[in-house]
This record gives sequence, structure tokens and C-alpha cells, in this order.
Amino acid sequence: MKKFLTLSPVLVFMAVYLISAAVIKDFYKIPISAAFMIACGYAFLIFPGGLKENVTCFSSGAGDRNVLLMIWIFILAGAFAATAKQAGAIEAMVNLTLSVIPGGFLLGGLFIASCIVSFAVGTSVGTIVAIMPLASGIAAETGMDMATTAAAVVGGAFFGDNLSFISDTTIASTQALGCELRDKFRANIKIVAPAVLIVLVIYLFIGRGNEGNFSHGGIDVPKLIPYLSVIIMAFCRIHVLCILAAGLVLNLCTGLLSGSIGWTSWMVACGEGIYGMGELIIITLLAGGLLALIRRNGGLDYLASALTYRLKGPRAAEFAIAALVSLANICTANNTIAIITCGGIAKDLCGRFNLKPRKVASIMDTFSCLVQGILPYGAQLLMAASLAGISAAAIIPKLYYPFVLGICAILGILIGKAGHGTDPSASQRSL
Repeated sequence: MKKFLTLSPVLVFMAVYLISAAVIKDFYKIPISAAFMIACGYAFLIFPGGLKENVTCFSSGAGDRNVLLMIWIFILAGAFAATAKQAGAIEAMVNLTLSVIPGGFLLGGLFIASCIVSFAVGTSVGTIVAIMPLASGIAAETGMDMATTAAAVVGGAFFGDNLSFISDTTIASTQALGCELRDKFRANIKIVAPAVLIVLVIYLFIGRGNEGNFSHGGIDVPKLIPYLSVIIMAFCRIHVLCILAAGLVLNLCTGLLSGSIGWTSWMVACGEGIYGMGELIIITLLAGGLLALIRRNGGLDYLASALTYRLKGPRAAEFAIAALVSLANICTANNTIAIITCGGIAKDLCGRFNLKPRKVASIMDTFSCLVQGILPYGAQLLMAASLAGISAAAIIPKLYYPFVLGICAILGILIGKAGHGTDPSASQRSL
């Protein structure tokens, strides 16, 4: 019982968040940071050592170099996304994608457009905001089912959320497991590619007979440079901090040349992007400190032993990690926070069962994204439903991509090679 109490702060967090949300019937009116703060206060009360010792341990965990590196990345990622939007880079990417979609390829084209845009921008919500207004207009004009159209956009949006080099879920999972973006991408694409192809065939079959082309604005080639450069640099193994910093500079340069952004507006956009990451940064600090307290008192060791008590091999360990991150995501309705919460446990299991860090990072990212993609109270579905003028519940049955992705991910664990995760110098390599 004493060992179980070392995990009780996590249960307090979940109880506070879920019960509060259930009472007001709105998950997004309850700040996760507030629930974490209450859980941290509870941890200070129950753990031995006194206030001074607990504060020191908490601060050490919050100031861990991996936690701080993640925060620096979040800051730059927020600034990059905001300045890219201000400079017109997002609009240019959308126009380029939609310009190559032929008539009669409406649903499949929307799905692929959302996949490409989400991979470029690294955010599912941003993709939905950019594509959904156009998609709903097309559905209204052509008579396509609005829920199916919205589902195509939402599914494609999670392609990039799961796979993009600048997605916060990718950053969080690779940082937690100590592997490189490129290696995680290679492991992830083996799961994602079959799912994309299957879903594309489904949408082509459903959308057969539709005619017409997408209307779009002109393609501003210079404004494509920041995103294309980010993708190229990521494939070249350049550190993610350098990639995002270079993207910021390129957003400024291309914006100045096109007249779409000035020095002052660029600075304002940077600030807004950083402020937008504020809650995620605070949650990261609180989670890092809380996990340090739990780890010092043996909580992670107890949880790892409880999870692995009946596990008989690396494949079972991979399923345990998938289940853990999925449950965490259901509780928080935030795939990034779910990964951050489960990262330490996943790393412990990774070492115990000699799992491949890149595969474990892929499993965590994939299962968190597919669960987030079907949550009716998730930000993505709520946003898509609002823009389409329908309910989130109407979209869920049409969400082929998350469900197919889940099947592919499970098959990937069942038939894939498990264990033998001796990535050379994994802990010493940078992103």
C-alpha cells in the first residue's frame, strides 16, 4: 500500500481533472496546469523529507536538461508557427497543395492536402483551421456529405501531427526516448504509409463521380521557402533548435521581400507564438517536477514493476506502453501532455526490455495521436465541427484514418521485430 501511495499524485491529478470536467460538462474549461498544481501540492504533503528537500527535488526535476531543452524547442516552435502564418507561408503552402488536386478527386484530394499541410506546419489544429473552411464550401457546392468531408480533413491533419519533424508530439516522444527525429520518422512511416494508402483508396471509392476542381489563390513561390527549408534541414540531421531558428529568419526574410511582414509585426508574431506555448511550458515544468518527486520515492520503479509483472517479453512491453499513453490521452485530451506524462515510464521499459528507442517513440506518438483523433471533446474535432456547422459526434463514424492507423499500429507491434534496441550512442546524439 505504501508503494502504491507513491503514485497517488498521478491519481489525484486525473481525479481532479476528470471530476471537475464532468461536473461542468466541459473538458476545455478545466486548465490542465491547475490540476497539475493541485497534484503537486498533494505530493509535497505526502512525501517525506520536509518542504525544503521536496522543493529542491521538484526544482531539480523541473530544471532537468531534457525538460529545459523541450521548453526551448516549444518556444521556437511557437514563434516559427506564428511568424509563418503572419508572413503568408501557410497560405502559400495551402495554395500549392490545392493547385495540384485534379477534378473528381475531392475527398481523396482533401485528405492528401491535409496530410501535406499538416506535415509542413506540424500542427493538426492549424491544418484544420486552414483547410476546413474551403472543405466545407466544396461540400456545400457539390453535395458531398459534410461529416465525411470534415473527417477527411481531420484524418489528414493527424498525419502531420504524428509524423512531422516540427510537431510537438514528435519532439516530445523523441526527447523522452533519446532518439533522433529521422530515426523515429523511419520507424513511424512503416506504420503510417499503409494506413494512408488504405484510407486514400476508401475516399477515392466514396468520392468517385464527383467533378470539378478546387479554386485557390496564386502560388507565391518565395513564401514556400521557409517550410520547404525546414523539411530539407530535418532530413539532413540538423538539430531541431537550429532548424526552427533558421525557419524564423527565413520567415522574416521572405516576409520582408514580399511586403507581407515587417520587423515590428515579425516581433509581435514571435511574442504571440511564444505566449501561445505558455501553458504547455508550465505543464512541462510541473510534470517534470512531479515526476522527480515520484521517482525519488520509488513510484516509477513500482509502476514499472507493476506493468511488467506479467509481461513476458518485449512485444508485451510495447503493448503496455501503447495502452499507457492511450489511457493518459483519454484523461488529458492532449496527446503531447500524454507523451510527456508517460515518457519516463516508457524509457524505463525501453531499457528493461531492450526495446528500440525509435520504435517506442513511434508507438507513443502514433497511439496518442490516434486516440486524440477520435475524442469528441478533443480540440481538433471540436474545431472541425464548429467550422463545418455539424456536431463532433457526426464526424467520428467517418474518421477512417485514426481507426485504420490503430489497426496498422497494432499489427506493427504484433508482426514487427521487438527488442534489440541498441541504438549506438542514442543518449549522446542530438535531435
